[in-house]
This record gives sequence, C-alpha cells and structure tokens, in this order.
Amino acid sequence: MDFRRLTAPCGLDCFNCAMYRASLDEETRKKVAKAMNLPLEKAQCKGCRDEEGTIGFLGMTEPCRAYKCSRAKGVEFCSDCADFPCDFLHPYADMASQRPHNTKVFNLCLIKKMGVEQWAKEKAKGVRETYFKGKFTL
Repeated sequence: MDFRRLTAPCGLDCFNCAMYRASLDEETRKKVAKAMNLPLEKAQCKGCRDEEGTIGFLGMTEPCRAYKCSRAKGVEFCSDCADFPCDFLHPYADMASQRPHNTKVFNLCLIKKMGVEQWAKEKAKGVRETYFKGKFTL
C-alpha cells in the first residue's frame, strides 16, 4: 500500500477511512452508503491526493484550504511547512465525534518523528481508534 499517497497533506490517514475502504469493495460500499444515508455511487473516496483535495461525499466543490496551501507551498505534508501548525489545521468541536480531523496535528507530529511508512504501519490505526473509542485520561 502506498501510505504516502494515501495520507493527506494535513495528516489524515485516508487508508484507514471507511470511505476509502468502500472504494475498494462493493459490500463495504453498500454498508457505508446505508450507514451514512448516501447514494451508492457517492459512498466512496479514493483519498485526498487522488481526489485532489476535493472530497465528493462531503459535497466539496473545491479543494480544502490545507490541500491548496500545501500544493502552493510545494510541501508534501503540512508539518514540512515553516508555518506549521497553522489555522488550516485548527481542530473543531462541532463534528469531532464523526470526523477524524482533530487528529491532524498529532498525526503530522508522528509522521515527522517516525516517517510516514512507520507511522502508517504502527500508529495511525491506533490514533484513530483512540480518538473515536478511547477514554479521556490526563
């Protein structure tokens, strides 16, 4: 699996997303479509980089700000930018329980520390699972 291509510039792990997995398998697509109340043809995503930052199932008509910025600055990941972290990576609470976007900065720090391949194989799934299913601890 090409983890570099399947990790968004902002640090989201597309390869662990149900919408990406739905693009690979018809049965998964049917389950995702039903769960998200989407037409079957919209219940899929090929990943941020292959979709050029425009995720159709979210109704986006143009690339997200982080994607556009990373392309304009010529950086592979936002953590490679001199302005990291910036407001394009700001976490938001209104959809935190449904979207992994609040994991972006943590993932980017791990990618910078471990490299994308090691992070993808050893940590990415755990970060996502902890975010959605873990218990808050201090």
